[in-house]
Amino acid sequence: MSKPEAKKALLREAVVVRLAVLQDAAAISEVIISSFSRFREHYTPEAFEVIALAPAEIRPRFDEGPQWVAERDGEIVGTVSVTVEEGALYVRSMAVAPSAQGCGVAHKLLDAIDEYAATTEFDRIFLYTTYFTPGAKELYGKHGYEWVRDTTAEEWYGVPGLEMEKLIRR
Repeated sequence: MSKPEAKKALLREAVVVRLAVLQDAAAISEVIISSFSRFREHYTPEAFEVIALAPAEIRPRFDEGPQWVAERDGEIVGTVSVTVEEGALYVRSMAVAPSAQGCGVAHKLLDAIDEYAATTEFDRIFLYTTYFTPGAKELYGKHGYEWVRDTTAEEWYGVPGLEMEKLIRR
């Protein structure tokens, strides 16, 4: 294993994923905003407002489904949440702090969703992402998500993207 690969493996091992608690709302908001701010020029102002969630907008989501955080050295560096829409599990607000990207945080968060999904009666998980987010489609593909369709700008605040899904096999 090369030195960069070894360092990446150590960083991945240092990441712990757990269910979020209300007290995590501010840190979740910070991770989401820092993650998506890098691509702000690709979002319309309306779309960015929808994704750049303040802590007060995070708190009600605890009643809508589980949220997870990824911690490294006690710092929250990633987050994702799941709710139910259209009779399926809907993944939303997947975000990794820029300082932790490339260290396996997103993989661990997606694994947490898979573990949760296995305990439910749902047979489908879906999400929306954008083509301008580097590696997003590929990341989800590695976790069994497949492209369903391209979404139009009219569907989501002027920003086109894509829908992906994963069928849960029992």
